Amino acid sequence: MKQDYHFFKAEFFKTLAHPTRVAILDNLREGEKKVSELQELLDADQSTVSQQLARLRRSNIIVGRKEGTTVYYSVRDPMIFDLLNVARQIFNNHLVSTQIMLDR
Repeated sequence: MKQDYHFFKAEFFKTLAHPTRVAILDNLREGEKKVSELQELLDADQSTVSQQLARLRRSNIIVGRKEGTTVYYSVRDPMIFDLLNVARQIFNNHLVSTQIMLDR
């Protein structure tokens, strides 16, 4: 059981281990978006955005809602934003520590 949990966590963090996927999630904070909106926000081509959305979908981090021929993507569990916020804080703490070290 514990091994399953560790495997899940490792796979979960592997999914997050791509800058475009993190950027997609950050852009979904404001609510659902369609591929063309994400393309514009990320300044990325359709293929790149679709590929990264597929990876997030396979990991059940995002879900799609179809309306006509358009698919709108949103985050499955909003707690992902708490995780991203903690990651941002760790990053900021790291920068502060590095700056202090450089100042010395």
